[in-house]
Amino acid sequence: ADVTDLEKFISEIKAEAEKRNIKLTYLPFLLKACAKTLAEYPQFNVSLHSSGEYVIQKKYCHIGIAVATEAGLITPIIKNAGNLSVQEISSEMKRLSDLAHSNKLMPSDYQGGTFSISNLGMLGIKDFTAVINPPQCAILAVGGLQTKVDENDGKAVFSKIISVTMSCDHRAIDGAVGARFLQTLSEIVKSAEGI
Repeated sequence: ADVTDLEKFISEIKAEAEKRNIKLTYLPFLLKACAKTLAEYPQFNVSLHSSGEYVIQKKYCHIGIAVATEAGLITPIIKNAGNLSVQEISSEMKRLSDLAHSNKLMPSDYQGGTFSISNLGMLGIKDFTAVINPPQCAILAVGGLQTKVDENDGKAVFSKIISVTMSCDHRAIDGAVGARFLQTLSEIVKSAEGI
């Protein structure tokens, strides 16, 4: 996903956000973009029944964010993510991450997710495959920021990209639809102001 414009946009609003004690990174924007994409592809916003025989369509969008703690990996939930601003998402991510690291999350903080995001970019991982968090049917793996060089009329053009990889449970989601989901997500992320 091309995040060149998103990087510029974040740098323009970062100082103002920091005055309000909000640390803006790519992740809240990606989470908001996922919420928008899930609205276009509701077949991803499902859970698989414990019998494995049918899916349950969700009418809400609760996106989990994988957080590594000393006790292990946990996925607190940003509830109704599509209804929140990027700054509200960022604040909620910090609150939940702090609770996770201090082992103070309540079950309601990490149960009921409909989709998850795992981000290893901060560790320098370029791309990876994330494991689906059952009963959810999909998870997005986000790799680190990279610089891509293309040629345009003999001149080098630099852009910033991140790798996004989707894992889908094929009992619920067809792989071709997964590819279209990633394409739509990438388009939303590229047009930073549309997030």
